[in-house]
Amino acid sequence: MIVDELFANYLSRPNVRQPILTQYCDGRQVQCPNWMTQWGSKSLGDQGYTPIQILRYYYGDNMYINTAEAISGIPASWPGYNLTRGSTGDKVRQMQEQLAVISGSYPAIPKITADGIYGPATAAAVKKFQSVFGLPQTGIVDYPTWYKISEIYVGVSRIAELT
Repeated sequence: MIVDELFANYLSRPNVRQPILTQYCDGRQVQCPNWMTQWGSKSLGDQGYTPIQILRYYYGDNMYINTAEAISGIPASWPGYNLTRGSTGDKVRQMQEQLAVISGSYPAIPKITADGIYGPATAAAVKKFQSVFGLPQTGIVDYPTWYKISEIYVGVSRIAELT
């Protein structure tokens, strides 16, 4: 699940437009001078360093962690907050539309109407989706659930294009 939480994060430096390459080695069996090391970063974490402090320790003070607002290939990016019963709006509708398509390929997931209102039927469909795909069954669309819905939606949509 940690990959889901970090998926939209990227590193940057001021006035640098190209992607930032970070590398590390284990630091025990393989020594890599001036590189971040697996065990060195663990040691810093054990000392209370935050992820950005660890990166700056190795790569300098002008390193920043950013979060992408939209991710290419994902139909709709994370709204920035959990969707729960009582939520309304476009993000709820987008999620409902994707779940409706997914339920065509995964009949265990109940069909829902994409009305933009997160009611009991949507919560039940989300809970069943979470069950089918091994996520905690909360009925709440949190960050990992949002991107799993998007991932499965893209997969079933592409399969439908092939037929």
